[in-house]
Amino acid sequence: MSDGLNFADQRGYFTADEVRAAEAELFTRVPDGVPMRRAAYGLATVVAGELRGRTGGVAGRSVTLLVGSGDNGGDALWAGAMLRRRGVAVSAVLLNPERAHEKGLAALRKAGGRVESVVGAPDLVIDGIVGISGRGPLRAPAAELVAGIAVPIVAADLPSGVDADTGAVEGPAVRADVTVAFGAYKPVHALAVPWCGRIELVPIGLRLPEPRLRALEPASVGARWPVPRATDDKYTQGVTGVCAGSATYPGAAVLCTGAAVAATSGMVRYAGTGAHDVLAHFPEVIASQSVSSTGRVQAWVFGPGAGTDSDAQKRLAEILATDLPVVVDADGLTMVAEDPDLVRGRSAPTVLTPHAGEFARLTGHEVGADRVAAVRALAESWQLTVLLKGRATIIATPGRPALVNDAGGSWAATAGSGDVLSGLIGALLAAGKDPQWAAAAAARAHALAANLAAHEGNPAPAPTSAFPLLAHLRPAIGTLRALNEPSP
Repeated sequence: MSDGLNFADQRGYFTADEVRAAEAELFTRVPDGVPMRRAAYGLATVVAGELRGRTGGVAGRSVTLLVGSGDNGGDALWAGAMLRRRGVAVSAVLLNPERAHEKGLAALRKAGGRVESVVGAPDLVIDGIVGISGRGPLRAPAAELVAGIAVPIVAADLPSGVDADTGAVEGPAVRADVTVAFGAYKPVHALAVPWCGRIELVPIGLRLPEPRLRALEPASVGARWPVPRATDDKYTQGVTGVCAGSATYPGAAVLCTGAAVAATSGMVRYAGTGAHDVLAHFPEVIASQSVSSTGRVQAWVFGPGAGTDSDAQKRLAEILATDLPVVVDADGLTMVAEDPDLVRGRSAPTVLTPHAGEFARLTGHEVGADRVAAVRALAESWQLTVLLKGRATIIATPGRPALVNDAGGSWAATAGSGDVLSGLIGALLAAGKDPQWAAAAAARAHALAANLAAHEGNPAPAPTSAFPLLAHLRPAIGTLRALNEPSP
């Protein structure tokens, strides 16, 4: 592959242990209490902005703090003191009064804040119940308090009850409108965005290691998306081979091939029994009945709607026997689950794109709460790239940090959407892109296309399907590329 990953174009996410170690180092460089006040100032600033945006002002508004023990509660208390000095009526509900942060509580009281036993009817609630050391769901009485809240919630560092490292929610938890991350993004901020809401980062001076979980920045995806250069022709931009669809599922051939057509300006060759339907939609595709007669390609996509009969097995084996990059999806994954050696021994790049059910068939066990660890384990064991689909899509390649892409919504959760994604990845591989980057960049463009399709022509987003998603791929790619264009 000619196009490797550039970590400068990626956002890092850091585990609770990594953040705690960085905090310990920070405490050796700055006076006691300074990091907490930095975090609290950032939290208070975000809360003030929320109050202004939602109610039209700050002074005279009311905020309730849900305060647990430890530093997370201290952050909330200090932020409450700062808000009180700005004219906000601040009250604190102490879930463990004996272990409340002493200095933070004193600061709140000195500023005129009050301690109450109930949430009341504030304009906004700050969640300072537990921090990155918390494990498991909320316990009583915190769960009951949170369940009764009907106003916006701003979470301090992470929503209480959501696991910092896995994003898992195993019971009662805070569903925040905004989460203010202190010092670093944590995996929860990528893996559990529906629980975090909008995420704001407050730097506090941490010196962090290289992260083991990253996300591509959208602008970097647009900057590196393959477009024709002055010296390019249809062959040099990459020729994608697609073997998908069948008499039972002709639409899969159309969706997968159409995505490859939309992704780059090279060439797409189709092999299979769905040629009539493919050509009816995309006359620029070169179609044949068999893999052997397809002609030269730079990468293959196999699986969507292809069936699992003996003919399909022969086509898959023929494609995997080449030295070309291959994307295996859908029916192809079913066959690989029955015979993992089809892909385990490949020296050429191989990308598997399972959803949770297909992942379970490939591995013999459920994904589990730690999705990142599960995907990494399969990628390392089989020595290939694995993309696990979901609202937060995980992409792992042996020996590298995993990549994550939050879709920003679940509009792509529709039949045939995965066929589009596999075609996108295949086209990027044919263009010479690194397999992990290709999978992550395709996931970003795919998610954006789904969001555009859901919003087009509607006063509010409405359910969409795979064909409108396919139609919005080029606008999505153009939107990503425009992020790098200078402002007029």
